[in-house]
Amino acid sequence: MIVITGATGHTGKAATETLLAGGVNVRVISRDAKKLDQFVDRGAEAFVGNAEDRHAMAKAFEGADAVYLVVPEDPTQPDLRAHQERISESYAAAVAFARVPYVVALSSIGAQHAEGTGPIVGLHNMEQKLNQVPDLNVLYLRAGYFMENLLMSIAPMRSMGILPGGMTGDLATPWIATQDIGKYAATRLVSRDFSGKSTQELHGQRDISMKEASSVIGKAIGKPNLSYMQVPFTMLEPALVEMGLPKNTAALLIEMWKGANAGLIAPQEQRTRKNSTPTTLESFATEVFAPAFLSKTAGA
Repeated sequence: MIVITGATGHTGKAATETLLAGGVNVRVISRDAKKLDQFVDRGAEAFVGNAEDRHAMAKAFEGADAVYLVVPEDPTQPDLRAHQERISESYAAAVAFARVPYVVALSSIGAQHAEGTGPIVGLHNMEQKLNQVPDLNVLYLRAGYFMENLLMSIAPMRSMGILPGGMTGDLATPWIATQDIGKYAATRLVSRDFSGKSTQELHGQRDISMKEASSVIGKAIGKPNLSYMQVPFTMLEPALVEMGLPKNTAALLIEMWKGANAGLIAPQEQRTRKNSTPTTLESFATEVFAPAFLSKTAGA
């Protein structure tokens, strides 16, 4: 039995679908039972519970051969970092109580740093907590920048006619599609070919700068001259709040972008076939970003 936390999220859904397609027994966790129906219909076992509840998670992890741990992204939380800490504490306690032998945990490039990387600090702390669980074999997937993060730029792109952001325009970093993370996690959950505490970076198909990203998505949406603008942080933070993010979360994102620009969120591994994944930004822009952008524009 393999247990998937965050089963309805981007990477959790991809991992679950991959496992079910391979005939693996899967238990999926969510706070919303209805969202799990799509997996139950295909043979998965549903568990409804809150990730912050260590007792519920311990019950969910009972009998598991392996567990996929994802700290859910919830930017609406008034204190995102405290939310992250509650979940990682719950996970570590539940894994220990249920004596889970293998864990694959979604982390991030840059998680080796204890400060200066915004929300990624929460993933650093998760790694540290799981490292304290005796006899646990855990693999941390330190993934690159999610291509899906571009979807948050749709509203400002429509109003400003540019791709705005906080990172330096020429800074090339690993970008990855979340479906590739989930599929990779599924293979390692099945193979369980790791021991002790280990790390695997995932770099996506190639390193991409924000300027290149603006060109790629511009072509996909019929705006080939779309440009990128690095917005001053003094303007960007209040703009994020105006978009609906809590001030605390906006400040954490600013810290993350500053950390990226300072070189803190940089790969520690050389790019290899093992840590590269297939989805290109071009295919993501055409298949995911453009339909989302054009449908929102059409409904304006």
